[in-house]
Parts: sequence; structure tokens; C-alpha cells
Amino acid sequence: MENENLTPAKFADKLQINRANISHILNGRNNPSLDVVARILSEMPYINSEWLINGTGEMYKRGFDVNSIPLEHDLFHQSPAPSHQEELRVEKKEASEVIEAEKRTQPVETKSVVVNENREKKISQIIIYYNDNTFETFLPQSAK
Repeated sequence: MENENLTPAKFADKLQINRANISHILNGRNNPSLDVVARILSEMPYINSEWLINGTGEMYKRGFDVNSIPLEHDLFHQSPAPSHQEELRVEKKEASEVIEAEKRTQPVETKSVVVNENREKKISQIIIYYNDNTFETFLPQSAK
């Protein structure tokens, strides 16, 4: 995780496993399951399986460039500021997306809803349950 610049939460999300699993592994409560090892090797094929399973050998497979790992954006690892050309491209793209969204919008039909607040509620029955699993039902005089 350190070499990949990932927090435990980001690592769990990358592997699509429960964050608690990573926490338990890091705290020594559990050992990684075969599923976790398989997901790491599947998601990060450049990791040496012998190193991951046995702790022997190099962490990365031969020929892998460590500098090619994309850094996770945080306060200390920021990507360079976009160039002026990139900013213009993003602005044009956002403007065209807004225009497309406006074309897709449909007029909204408004309807008024009348709420009857003076509706009189009447009790139809009352059921009392007792702790000995018996019950009684009471009906109002008019419902009998």
C-alpha cells in the first residue's frame, strides 16, 4: 500500500473488498485469504506473487518500472497544474455538455394537489397484546 501510495480504504476499494478485511489484516487479527491474494494479483499484475505469498524475492516483477505507478492525489502528491490548452479543452467540453443537457430537457408539467386536511379519522379497532401471548380486541360501539 505504501509503494502504491494507497490508504487502507483506497486499497480495499481498489480490490473491491470490505474495508474491515484490510483493517483486520493490518492489525494482525486475520491473515489474508486466498480471495484477497487473488484480487491483489488480479488488480496489480505487476506484483511478484512469490513476494506477496512468501515474502521472498523482489516486490515487483522483473522489467516493471516502479515510476509508472500513478500516484494517488493527496496533499503531498499533487498532479501538475493543467496547461492553458487543457483548460480551454475542458471548458469547451463542459460547455458542449451543458448545451446537450439543455437539448434533452423536457418541459415540466405542473399539477396542483388538493389535500383534505379536515378528514375525520375514526378508530376501527384496538388490539392489546399481553406478555402471555394473549390479546383482546376492542371495537367502538358504532362498529359492532
